[in-house]
Amino acid sequence: MALSHMVGYYSAMRDSVPGAASLGKAVALLDHLAAAGPTSLAGLTAALGLPRATAHRLASALVAHGLVDKGADGGYRLGARLVELGTSAARQRPSLAEAAGPALARLRDLTGESAQLFVAEGGRRVCIVSLESPHSLRTIVAPGASLPLELGSAGRVLSGLPPSDPAGWTESVEEREVGVASVSAPVTEAGVLVAAVSVSGPVERTSRSPGYRYGHLVVQAAGEVARALARTTAPVPVTGMPTGTTSAGAAAPAGGGALPGQGPWAE
Repeated sequence: MALSHMVGYYSAMRDSVPGAASLGKAVALLDHLAAAGPTSLAGLTAALGLPRATAHRLASALVAHGLVDKGADGGYRLGARLVELGTSAARQRPSLAEAAGPALARLRDLTGESAQLFVAEGGRRVCIVSLESPHSLRTIVAPGASLPLELGSAGRVLSGLPPSDPAGWTESVEEREVGVASVSAPVTEAGVLVAAVSVSGPVERTSRSPGYRYGHLVVQAAGEVARALARTTAPVPVTGMPTGTTSAGAAAPAGGGALPGQGPWAE
């Protein structure tokens, strides 16, 4: 999860940690915990290059706001409030999340497995849409969950690595969690990578070659998300223009139908 959006906490934190630079140090502390996991005060001091007293004040301020938890062993870890913030951030992405909804629902229904939409943020990948499989044994990724980019098929897609297959899908088997496999494909907008569609489930159902089972469906879903996203940002036709033209002057299909390739799950 990218943590730079926490500017709103500056005013609450500045009384205990003076100075405008404190926010940057607090974000660096949170980023470190996101990447490294639970860390002692000595570990934070070394990782951030801060005096022990400063690191302690920063950590204590973040604990007071629920952004960091302090364990019984004295170690610090990310706090539960970050999950709430991540969920809220996901809800505030209506255009991408809403554009992805129908395609992800169909992907889940066709595969019987859980479907997700991830975006890259702050050196991590964040789930902004998650639809669970109807099976009792299923993959569960909560909206707002922040996962590493270097593990899993969606992470590799968002890192810009070459796909596993020329068709455009990337698969992973037990990279992030034992017994779980996934297949992902990129979503682009105007040629720019904006998200990754993913389907994941237990290896016993997906097999150890999930791409060959679900890859074409995931690629189709990613294409449908891209087309839906393009429609949400398409220019509005200028009032009074002749029928059969758009505001850009391009001819529209007779009867107002979709252009070739714009239907659901079109190749």
